[in-house]
Amino acid sequence: MDHAHINQGRRDLLKALGAAGLTAGLPLAPAHADDTKGAGSKRILVIVELTGANDGLNTLVPYGDDAYYGLRPRIGIRADKVRKIDDMYGFNPSLSGFEQLYKDGQMAIVHGCGYEQPSFSHFTSAAYWHTGVPNGGEPYGWLGRVADAIDPALTPNFLVNIDERQSLAVRAAHHVPVVFDNPDRFSRKGLLQSRALLDNPAAASGANASRKFLDEVAQSAREASQLVRAAWDNYRTPIDYGILPVDLPKVAAMIHAGLSSRLFYVSYRHNAFDTHVQQNEQHSRLLSYVSDGIAGFMKDMQRIGRADDVTVLVFSEFGRRAAENTSLGTDHGTANHMYVIGKQIAGGHYGDAPSLTDLDEGGNLRFTTDFRRVYATLIEDWLEYRDSKSLLYSDFAKFPIFG
Repeated sequence: MDHAHINQGRRDLLKALGAAGLTAGLPLAPAHADDTKGAGSKRILVIVELTGANDGLNTLVPYGDDAYYGLRPRIGIRADKVRKIDDMYGFNPSLSGFEQLYKDGQMAIVHGCGYEQPSFSHFTSAAYWHTGVPNGGEPYGWLGRVADAIDPALTPNFLVNIDERQSLAVRAAHHVPVVFDNPDRFSRKGLLQSRALLDNPAAASGANASRKFLDEVAQSAREASQLVRAAWDNYRTPIDYGILPVDLPKVAAMIHAGLSSRLFYVSYRHNAFDTHVQQNEQHSRLLSYVSDGIAGFMKDMQRIGRADDVTVLVFSEFGRRAAENTSLGTDHGTANHMYVIGKQIAGGHYGDAPSLTDLDEGGNLRFTTDFRRVYATLIEDWLEYRDSKSLLYSDFAKFPIFG
């Protein structure tokens, strides 16, 4: 087989192992010395996905707009309950952490995020956000493409996905993400009789090239799992992350351990934010987990001296319908907020808020901001890769979030 076919076969094998959380970023082919844009930086990007479509209108409440209460007479959050940040908006009462981050100038709120011809399917819309190609068939994730672009040397453990299974967002042509859920279980399992070979495959290796390659994959996987487990076992923090802080303490442990990871992807799983029925209590509880976890994470980054190096992006695959439904919940909608959090940002509002009186024919908010504008801003102004157009397949105007 020629070199291209060999490399493709290796990629397929590595992706299969990576999807099972069994491997680290083993280089597939030597990188060229001139392909080093964005490499060597200490800047870290952490993505937090709120699966199930978070209700933006009850997250950042437009309490100054009477139309909001007209659309939500029963589940609308009263003006005297919200955590006001200006004359129009206030956070959900459970978002004390978000309120403080915003008032400290460490949060950018981007309004009206969405895309043309929106899908109301969780799976389909999530795929559009994960790939950064709405209504397209892109096979690789936007963060995977970013990893390939800014780290052509294929640094091990560069791209990390903490989840039960690999997200499409981190699927890459060359990088193989480290994928794990529980650090304590991030190891290769086997029967007692096979442990000697699993732990020391070189003992059974010969001159066979395929066997040698598989041994290298296994060795890379062992090294990644050992690093992750050691980082987690050795990490102690006095910071309170709240009750269910998604996987951010695991991210903090890896950053504190000094691993080479620069791109992290975590999510609230199982469509947690799909609040069709009796929304308010459940939604408030979920938001408290998000707010406490992210605020705790940022405090932890300050404690370990890495706060200047970390930016967090929070998003959901779409928003909810503008009006409440008969079950005191909200149905699938369109436009939503995105939140960019960090010490290096210029906090405040970005983009135009959708009108609550000029809804589309389905009763949904009309999106005002293509979500890829935020991706482009992060790629160019945070990760310092100056050609977001090549990664997003179009030119998107950036926001001055980073000054």
